Amino acid sequence: MKKMSYAEAIREGMSIRMRENPNVLLFGEDVGAFGGCFGVSAGMFNEFGEKRVRDTPISEGAIIGTAVGSAATGLRPIAELMFCDFLTVGMDQLVNQAAKMRYMFGGKISMPMVVRLPNGAGVSAAAQHSQSLEAWVTHVPGLKVVYPSTPQDALGLMLASIDDDNPVMFIEHKAMYTMKGDVESFEPIPLGKGDIKHAGDDVTVIATGKMVHEALAAAKQLEADGISVEILDPRSLYPFDKELLAQSLKKTHKAVIVTEETRRGGFGGEISAIIAEEMFDFLDAPVVRIGALDSPIPFAPVLEQVCIPNAKDILGAIRSLI
Repeated sequence: MKKMSYAEAIREGMSIRMRENPNVLLFGEDVGAFGGCFGVSAGMFNEFGEKRVRDTPISEGAIIGTAVGSAATGLRPIAELMFCDFLTVGMDQLVNQAAKMRYMFGGKISMPMVVRLPNGAGVSAAAQHSQSLEAWVTHVPGLKVVYPSTPQDALGLMLASIDDDNPVMFIEHKAMYTMKGDVESFEPIPLGKGDIKHAGDDVTVIATGKMVHEALAAAKQLEADGISVEILDPRSLYPFDKELLAQSLKKTHKAVIVTEETRRGGFGGEISAIIAEEMFDFLDAPVVRIGALDSPIPFAPVLEQVCIPNAKDILGAIRSLI
């Protein structure tokens, strides 16, 4: 067992595969000697050299386009965008090329590329650097989407994402980079397998990313009231572990969904729809959704904290159901 930060675990996952396979490479803005905007690739330039850890121009379209071309011709690229928000600049290459090429070529080519997307708010980076855009990429057929909440999950999911022959969107919450946790396994975590982060009997909280930790904080407070909360972390948004969700709802019969994204049009609504369409008979109460306010993320820390969900919001939602 090792104690690692979230950032260190991501770096370790990339480094393991780069040591094993010379076709794996990393590129993005300032990922080289500088070590990445958030320090995730620190030291990798010295170990793997400038040909495999490459700085790019400030052009997300070029970064994703390079990933598409190199993946199609036999490499296994990892492309880092400095902020998830800048995915907007590379959406044509991602949505109209990466997501569709394997299908349109009848499976004759593979598209083994990972796009790393620092996501979310909580660091006072203001409206253009704080969004949670996971619903955008989960909407596109041909893309896989993962969102680890712990160092263990970050390492295991990175290994599985690099191994996959399809484009994988690897969402990383920037406010968790320094968060430490135990890493017991250095094996891949299969995409599409969720995890119960806290077992309980009275209500299921389905949480993603940093909201997993807000849910854990809420669950700890509710224990004093005799309320038992089960926390389900999907880890993989697509493919999504419906079986694990069904098992949990059969036990608790109540669901609270909490994601940091804006509630309107968010992926939390997709989870709610899955429950309504496929697991309605398990419910004893309506599904409750929690998300960010319908507003751009403010720069001011006090306003930012009002805008994004927290443990207090989860507490209120659970108490309204119990």
